[in-house]
Amino acid sequence: MIRRMMMAALVAAGNHVYAGEPQDSIPLKESHLSQIEVTAPRVERSMLKVDLKMTPVNTAQDLLRKVPGLFIAQHAGGGKAEQIFLRGFDNDHGTDINISADGIPVNMVSHAHGQGYADLHFLIPETIESIDFGKGAYYPNKGDLNTSGYVSFHTFDSLPASMVKLEAGSFNTIRGTGLFNLLHKTGDRPENAYIAAEYGYTDGPFDFQQYFNRLNLFGKYNKWLNSLNYINFQASTFHSTWNASGQIPERAVAEGLISRWGSIDPTEGGNTQRTNAAFTWRHIFNNTAETESFLYYTHYEFNLFSSFTFFLKDPVNGDEIQQRDNRNLFGFQQKYTQQFGNFRWESGLGFRLDDIMDLELNHVYRRDSLLGRASWGNGTETNLFAYTGLEWHKNGWTISPGLRFDEILFNFHDKLLSSTGRDHAARVSPKLNFSYSPNAHIQWYLKTGLGFHSNDMRVVIQQQGKDIMPMSAGADLGAIWKPLPNLFIQPVIWYTYLQQEFVYVGDEAVVEASGKSRRLGVDLSVRYQPFTWLYLDADINYAYSRFIDEPKGQNYIPLAPVLTSTGGAAVKFGKGFSANMRYRYMKARPANEDNSVVAHGYFVNDLALAYTHRNLEFTLGAQNLFNVNWNEAQFETETRLQQERNPVTELCFTPGTPFALKAGIAIRF
Repeated sequence: MIRRMMMAALVAAGNHVYAGEPQDSIPLKESHLSQIEVTAPRVERSMLKVDLKMTPVNTAQDLLRKVPGLFIAQHAGGGKAEQIFLRGFDNDHGTDINISADGIPVNMVSHAHGQGYADLHFLIPETIESIDFGKGAYYPNKGDLNTSGYVSFHTFDSLPASMVKLEAGSFNTIRGTGLFNLLHKTGDRPENAYIAAEYGYTDGPFDFQQYFNRLNLFGKYNKWLNSLNYINFQASTFHSTWNASGQIPERAVAEGLISRWGSIDPTEGGNTQRTNAAFTWRHIFNNTAETESFLYYTHYEFNLFSSFTFFLKDPVNGDEIQQRDNRNLFGFQQKYTQQFGNFRWESGLGFRLDDIMDLELNHVYRRDSLLGRASWGNGTETNLFAYTGLEWHKNGWTISPGLRFDEILFNFHDKLLSSTGRDHAARVSPKLNFSYSPNAHIQWYLKTGLGFHSNDMRVVIQQQGKDIMPMSAGADLGAIWKPLPNLFIQPVIWYTYLQQEFVYVGDEAVVEASGKSRRLGVDLSVRYQPFTWLYLDADINYAYSRFIDEPKGQNYIPLAPVLTSTGGAAVKFGKGFSANMRYRYMKARPANEDNSVVAHGYFVNDLALAYTHRNLEFTLGAQNLFNVNWNEAQFETETRLQQERNPVTELCFTPGTPFALKAGIAIRF
């Protein structure tokens, strides 16, 4: 029995589920969807595994796009974290979405550029085994920033094979990836070790070359010490430099001052680096109980040069800013899980400490000259947390109450004012979820819960602790329906309320009030595999987002997505040939509070072809297959060009990728 428990925990180590929880791993053969049970816990995760199998990815951006309803936008040359949209939220770079990788937090709180900044470029896509996600704030083990949802990435514990991949494409794009098994032992005491490396370079489609370089290194080791104890250690390092494309005003292109791929300030860009280390120890007490200890460390540096307003404030030198961040993260979590009868109980506690050594906003000239400091300081931010959750299963019913407590301690030293401020805040977040499966074809569910996101420590000190952990409240009412063995349909109606808050604007070093808001919408996901060689998927998402206390017509939430859809078709032709056709659609949406400026919508298609012969794979990918002009990032901004006497408020944008080809070859051994 203990050996069976050990093997169940070994599966859990790879899939991030726990002993006593029914397994949802899928042997991905032929008719994938028919193997998924509607009654399985977190059935959405099982469907996402099929998505990953049928439509593989090879960029960090593609990893995020796998989450149904999640859209991203890049607007700084590829090296900056993506702007994220989900469920009527413009999450900026991560303010209202909790993102982690193998349990290590990706979001950076009190970041130099924006609260919750989440840069995923340290992940090597080929090492990702599974993606777990949840929309809304309904999960007791997820805390800060889990408002619109969460995304968790999990890397392989053991590689299916070693691999070397080389790719090249448009705009002097090259990429090399290597995954190497160092140790692979099976038997009574499994032991695995591997390393992975990735290097990428591109000039990009812009008139000023991006010189975008990125290097990733990753290693992982895990072993069963005996039938009751398992350890896992991993480490990674990442470095990236780039020139940014920037956001350009529409009038500059319309008047012929620059091309669509031009730049007002060619000195925008930056560099960033991140080093992670994490250790996990899992101990099995008996057939129904286990505990897990998780310890991690991150060193992070960020240096970004941007010019959003050009010559609005300084008509001589320009408005270029520098944002710097230098910090260490320390974290620990202890978790206990037990199964008894029809009940499964999970509880945990831990902390996260951000030791921020340097936090800057400077006015600079062409990266080289410091013209003035708008903000400069250091400090610590500590999140203490504890949670507990219970699942009860009987007669098709699952009832899951949960409770979470978070306290955040802020300590900020302002170097410009030579002053130190301290404050703290706490939040209790209850959750209550229900599901019911009357038969093997349908599951109804209702999810409810409170969540929150913290604010920047500079907000906390300026506001003396007022409205610094705004609460969210929400509910999902939906169903997972399997009318045919190979067809899944998931409709959801949802609602989210977000409390009044004050927000630190990292680009200007000011605090702005953001009023109460509500969002409601409908999500629809469809997965259909009519034949073993054809896989179809589509996600359609509608959101109605408004500020509550503003008058009608003045209460639009800028850049909140309204109607979005993604989907495609994956075809296995036989004899090793396959093709994937994907689409992304985003409807036009308000860019300001009165909808007088509109962010343009777009419809973009991508195509991926592959041929596999024994241990060789050849790939050919086309981005923006029909070469449409589309805007990836868009903002209403007041700007002034150097030759202009008066400023203009209009849409500024970063153009989306044009038609681009990339070919690759991979060998597995």
